[in-house]
Amino acid sequence: MTHKKTIINTLLVAALFGGAVQAAEVPAGTKLAAVQELVKGNGSEPATLDPAKTEGTVESNVQRDLFEGLVTTGPKGEIRPAVAESWDTKDSKVFTFHLRKDAKWSNGDPVTAHDFVFAFRRVVDPKTGSPYSWYLETPGVVNAHEIINGKAKPEDLGVKAVDDYTFEVTLEKPLSYFVSMMAHTTVYPEPQKVIEKFGDKWTQPGNMVSNGAYTLKEWVVNEKIVLERNKQYWDDGKTVINKVTYLPIQSQNADMNRYLAGEVDMTYETPIEHFKRLKKERPNEVRVTGYVGTYYYEFNTKKKPFDDVRVRTALSYAIDRNVIADKVMGQGQTPGYTLVPDFMDGFKPAVPEWAKLTQAQRDAKAKEELAAAGYGPGHPLKFELLYNTSENHKKVAVAVASMWKKLGVEVSLVNQEWKTYLQTKSSGNFDVARAGWIADYNEASSMLDLKQTTHGNNDGKYSNPEFDKLMADSRSKTDSVERNKIYAQAEAILDKDLPIAPIYQYVTARLVKPYLGGYPENPLDNLYTKDMYIIAH
Repeated sequence: MTHKKTIINTLLVAALFGGAVQAAEVPAGTKLAAVQELVKGNGSEPATLDPAKTEGTVESNVQRDLFEGLVTTGPKGEIRPAVAESWDTKDSKVFTFHLRKDAKWSNGDPVTAHDFVFAFRRVVDPKTGSPYSWYLETPGVVNAHEIINGKAKPEDLGVKAVDDYTFEVTLEKPLSYFVSMMAHTTVYPEPQKVIEKFGDKWTQPGNMVSNGAYTLKEWVVNEKIVLERNKQYWDDGKTVINKVTYLPIQSQNADMNRYLAGEVDMTYETPIEHFKRLKKERPNEVRVTGYVGTYYYEFNTKKKPFDDVRVRTALSYAIDRNVIADKVMGQGQTPGYTLVPDFMDGFKPAVPEWAKLTQAQRDAKAKEELAAAGYGPGHPLKFELLYNTSENHKKVAVAVASMWKKLGVEVSLVNQEWKTYLQTKSSGNFDVARAGWIADYNEASSMLDLKQTTHGNNDGKYSNPEFDKLMADSRSKTDSVERNKIYAQAEAILDKDLPIAPIYQYVTARLVKPYLGGYPENPLDNLYTKDMYIIAH
């Protein structure tokens, strides 16, 4: 998409929807249930509910109900107005967002441009310790890099409140897809007075003030998070569901059983071993959607022997992705050989040459690479494979470990709870770790940026100056064809260095009750309870 079309389209979105975000659109004649309460499985206990400190999916799921940013995503992942009724830019460098005057916090205070200024500064402030501070550094918000590295003050960030309802962001270079990045949880507004009063405890029930369709009613750690409708929400009149409960169920089987017992309306995932049976018995309840993300194993490139590309190559080649995608997962996942998935909007990566070999040929090359690195029968490679607690992750790990065993590699499986796993990975205290990356916005840079040297979620500490330069150069290209040429070169570098072993491309596969209306097929899996409703049943 050219630079000119991007600007026109973003302005058109605001005009076409008249400043309205997606809300529950109940078809005429639909009889609604008397009780509008939704219960969702959410995979794990959230590490935080603070938008500035979030890096995981389970946290974002809850935050999308609690908060609302400048823009949001519609059912197909398209950008729609939210707190910003409209926006404009003449050069894709200075973006001006015009905020709605009826947006309020749950305590009745107005949501203003100052709340966005505070939130953006808080993300890049080193004192916050945001794992997503890179999210403002990567697109080149003025002075973000300097602030993150302690060379400038948060007040120097290129954001300002022109007035209470006009928020301006200035970038160092033009970036045509910048508005699409603004739907992410990291850039939600935050209530300054509340955070300054309660500090880290501002996200607790009774303390939290939010601006989304729901407010935090109850949070019982490792049991449930309960949200209630926010009567102060500007579009509350179009919200149908009154209460939503998130359950941190780590076991896919337990999630399924509670769904089958009528205790859960929507699961987080489905158990691999029951998928085919469920699809046969409940075809209207198994919902499978394309997902812009890749499941992979990450090598700690700063730790021997994973600093040796021969070792990384051997381990990557030996993974039979067809077996993992078709036999282990079997829910519609496709083998993954690149970081960017095929499902990405506007860019499809080239298939690497080694991916065209048979698995037997790959295994032979893997043994050669491992022998060249000094490993063999008399000196076997031994290491730990880390994954976060999940039956599905365990099944993949067991399968891959058996594939590596054919090379004479001895692997110890280590599983940790979600919060501990995140800390272990970010501290670099691992050999090889299960990982997955879901695009924060539907553009290839959202995947490729992950492997930049300075990226906050580059836990394997991969660093290649040529790759970094390509990704920096891509942001100056307003023409998508030019950007795609650079993305192809960047993928080629990753294919040569193999800092990760891509395994499969995600789909979302979950059980959804047939009486839950408004469930979208969103490629980013951005679900908003305010868009849903419960049909009489």
